[in-house]
Order: sequence, then structure tokens, then C-alpha cells
Amino acid sequence: MNIGILGGGLSGIATAYFLQKNDRINSIEILERESEPGGLCRSFNLNGLSYDIGPHIIFSKDNEILDLMINILGENKNKLKRSNKIYYKKSFIKYPFENELSALPEDDKKYCLNTFLHNPYENIDADNLLKFFLKTFGEGITNTYLKPYNEKIWKFDLSFMDTQMVDRIPKPPREDIINSAAGIPTEGYLHQLYFYYPRKGGIKSLIKAFTNQFDDRVSVIPNSHVIDLRRIHNKWKIKTDQGCLREYDLIISTIPVQSLAEIYQTDMPKEIIESVNDLKYNSIIIAIINVRKDNLGDNFAVMVPDKKVIFHRISKLDFLGESYRKEDGSTTLMAEITYSKGSPIDKMSSKEVERKIIEGLEDVQFIDHREQINFIETRRFEYAYVLCDLNHRSNMNLIRNYFAGQGIRLCGRFGEFEYLNMDAVIRHAKDLSEEIGKNLPC
Repeated sequence: MNIGILGGGLSGIATAYFLQKNDRINSIEILERESEPGGLCRSFNLNGLSYDIGPHIIFSKDNEILDLMINILGENKNKLKRSNKIYYKKSFIKYPFENELSALPEDDKKYCLNTFLHNPYENIDADNLLKFFLKTFGEGITNTYLKPYNEKIWKFDLSFMDTQMVDRIPKPPREDIINSAAGIPTEGYLHQLYFYYPRKGGIKSLIKAFTNQFDDRVSVIPNSHVIDLRRIHNKWKIKTDQGCLREYDLIISTIPVQSLAEIYQTDMPKEIIESVNDLKYNSIIIAIINVRKDNLGDNFAVMVPDKKVIFHRISKLDFLGESYRKEDGSTTLMAEITYSKGSPIDKMSSKEVERKIIEGLEDVQFIDHREQINFIETRRFEYAYVLCDLNHRSNMNLIRNYFAGQGIRLCGRFGEFEYLNMDAVIRHAKDLSEEIGKNLPC
């Protein structure tokens, strides 16, 4: 059995890692479009500092997968305690927002507390994201933070978004909200209170740790942009833009579903084409800003719901450990900006984006003045966040069943087109690999 995996991001790498445990597999080739594997888990180097496509911290409720990620990194890891804040009306509110209501202005605090305790929405059917927030947290917490922040990230009306990303979030206990408003410390989302991160090298170190475990049956083939995929005489034939021809018994696709549909040479049913075209996603701009001095204190990530500021989150990379600090005492910040195709942000030049980031940093007083900035660099990534609108489930059910019927297995955030974090990506890769192994001929 010879297996071809389209895409060398975390899902493709993890799938190969698990598949190699099966002796009935002769070879596994990972075809990666870029010059190195990693996908959204790549890291880049700027003036001696490693940074990711967003801060990819390691945490999970899935202890088996968490243990795997921790153990595979070996000694190359730090354990850190969360120190995240929400910047609201010139104050830093502890994350999650509902766990430090006492830090809000008095009117906002009463609004959040009273509408949580006396919530007319608590019995509604939460069939969209906005209703879920209202049902779970009440009108105050929703309107004060959750609605503006999520609208800023998703660039989409929350009334038309599905709840599958958040339906595992529990309703906070009444006592916690009362204590939060009274100034009694509480913690939320305990599974991410402590997290791990590579001691050096950025999250790409996790990818390297997996590939270091590959045996000689597994190979990563970089610069392999697949432009043609077809089924001929029970074999999968692949052609790359370099003219390379390859043949496999089984194909696993971790590339975006849109890309798979584009390269698959067959008469695809109209309803599948329409479903693929209806899928929505957001792109992201990552900006690295090195400053002589900042006003973020010892915090790591700060969420900014204010829509007048272009970025939705600022992360202080120095928090991650010694390897992410410059010797000159300066601070390195990461700004994240989401956008959709064709939007005003999409059309902005890099210089214009940088200007708006600097203006935002000054407006929220994360820096005192722009002269404190040593350097700034931006990068854009098209596929960043899967956007789960109200048609997402039905669209993906059709698409998934269609490709399964064609003999193509989907895996990963954009392969399955599901909002999956790293731990869930690895879990899906493991489950898929085990399912494939059970069905291999003896």
C-alpha cells in the first residue's frame, strides 16, 4: 500500500506519523506546496527571533494527545501560566472576561451581573452564535465583550454563525459570576490555565519533532504544488506544477477543500461544486513589532474588542521564554488582523496596514509613541480561520460524503473544513490513521 498525503501541515505530518505504525503500508509521501512543512504551524525568523502564524500554545482536555505533544518535544518545552487580558475602556480585564467583572466601570459591572443572574434568554433555543452567547452569558457580557470581539475576529454577523465552535463552553456557575463582580478571584477555562510552548524555535519545533520520528518509509516532498489529481485503473495519478508524476493506492487530503475540488479531474456534481463555493473562511495578517518599551506589563495576550483598532489581539512574545527575548531589552509584539477576501483590509497595502497597527498601538496606549518602534514586519496567510455559518454543516456533510465515496479521505482544519485547534487536528489524524489501518488488506 502506497499512500499520498496532500499537504504537509500538522494534519498531514501527524497522519503520516500514526500511519507508519502499520507494517502493511509500504510508503507514505507527503506532498507539500511550500518549501518546508508545517502549514499554519510554520515559524519564521526575524532578526534572530522565531515567531508563528499566531501564538500556537499547547494545551488540551484530551490528555492522550496533550501527553503526546509534550513528550515528543522532549526537553524543548516551557510550562507557562496564562496571563491574558481584555483591554476594555482603558483597563486590563482578566481573561476570561466574566471572571473579573469587578474591574469594569460600575455601570458595566451591574449590567453584566444583573443580566446574567436575571437572563430572559436562558431558555431560548441557541441555534446561532449570538443566541448562544445571550443564553449562556446574558445580555451584558455578550454586548460588552463577546459580541464586539467575535464580530471583529469573524467579520460576520453572529446571528448567521453556527455554534459548533463554542457549544462545549459551559455556562459559568452563578457563584463564580457573583464572586467575580465582588472582586473575589475566580478562574475560567481551567484546561488552558497552564500551557506549554517550545523553549526555542517556535511551534515549528513541534513539526520537526514529529518528522524526526519518521521511518524510512515516510518522506516529505517540498515544493510540490499538485495541479492534477485523477483516478485511473484503481490508482491515483498526481501531477505537480513541476511536471512530476506520482502514483498512489490511497489519497488523504489535508489541503483546503476548495483546492482539492479545483485539482480533482472528474465531473463533480453541481451540488458539490455549489457547496464548496459556499464555504467561508477568513485570512490573517500577522505583524511583528519590536519596540524599545511597551505598556503591557507581564501579560502574554491582550484581546482588543474596540473596532476602531485594526488588530483584535496583541501578544507579547517575550512571555514565552528566554529564546523569544532580545538581549537589548526591547520587547517583541505580535498583532493579529483577520480579513475576508475582497474586504477593505484585503485591499490595503502592507505599508497602510503597518500604519494602522502603529496608530492602534498608540490609541490603546500599548506604546507611548511610535518613535519607540524599532522595526515592524507583516505577513499574510490566506487560509487561517474556518468560518462556520449556518450552511456549514450541511455543506460539509455533502462534501465529506462525496469525497469519501470517491475514495479520498479528508483530514485537518481546512481538509475537513472544521474549526480545529492543534490537539483536535492530531486527534483526527490519529483516528483516521487507525480507521485506515483496520481496513487495509492483510
